[in-house]
Amino acid sequence: MSDPTMTMLDASQATGAVYRIGDAAARSGVSAANIRYYEREGLIAPQGRADNSYRVYSDADVHRLRFIRLCRAMDMSLDEVRTLLALDLRSKADCDAACVTLDAHLGHVRERLRELRSLEKDLIALRDCCDGTDAECHIIGTLHARADRESPPDPPRARATRHV
Repeated sequence: MSDPTMTMLDASQATGAVYRIGDAAARSGVSAANIRYYEREGLIAPQGRADNSYRVYSDADVHRLRFIRLCRAMDMSLDEVRTLLALDLRSKADCDAACVTLDAHLGHVRERLRELRSLEKDLIALRDCCDGTDAECHIIGTLHARADRESPPDPPRARATRHV
């Protein structure tokens, strides 16, 4: 009979399966290039290398990659993912830390939604300036007019040098 307290992660660690990077990518839905990137960022560490020098990954690594993919699909930053990966699902203090992390991320998402709503209004207004019946496109004309009104930030001034 199986232990009812064993988590999915514990069960996957118990199988002892070993995967090369391509297999880990296929099983996790994370590309091999992203797996290497997550390794460089310290989000995952392969179990080591096989005799043929291929990176090898365990079921626990594949689970971790799926966790990372899920968090990234929710537009979490690598730092937010790193924070969540470091937490223990059985700790009340870590539950509180997860809530703080998610609340902060939710704040970022809400700000981005405000920005996107503003952008949507701007695009609708831009689209409404042209019905396609005139000889010239008012959308393109409006964009050119806006580009003329936009001024680039002032370039940094070179410090005057005195020649002696």
